[in-house]
Amino acid sequence: MASGNTSKYYKSNPKAAARRRKQQRAYNKTAKGLKIRTNANKLNRRLGTYGNGDGKDASHTGPNKGKLESPKRNRSRPRRNQKYA
Repeated sequence: MASGNTSKYYKSNPKAAARRRKQQRAYNKTAKGLKIRTNANKLNRRLGTYGNGDGKDASHTGPNKGKLESPKRNRSRPRRNQKYA
């Protein structure tokens, strides 16, 4: 699979990549980051894909709803102004 522009940028800028990882670690510890992560895990468990290595993502199609699809398809869709709690 080809790398995206963001991936290429961080590969060629290790200082920026380290800064991003540091920021992401801090965000994941906040209440909002924790809520997003726990909801994603809950949906993955409900769809039966959590930890089974099938390579599928839980696509968040609405509050407490989702479907299984490939990570490429799921992550390529823009999520502007959509709130999935």
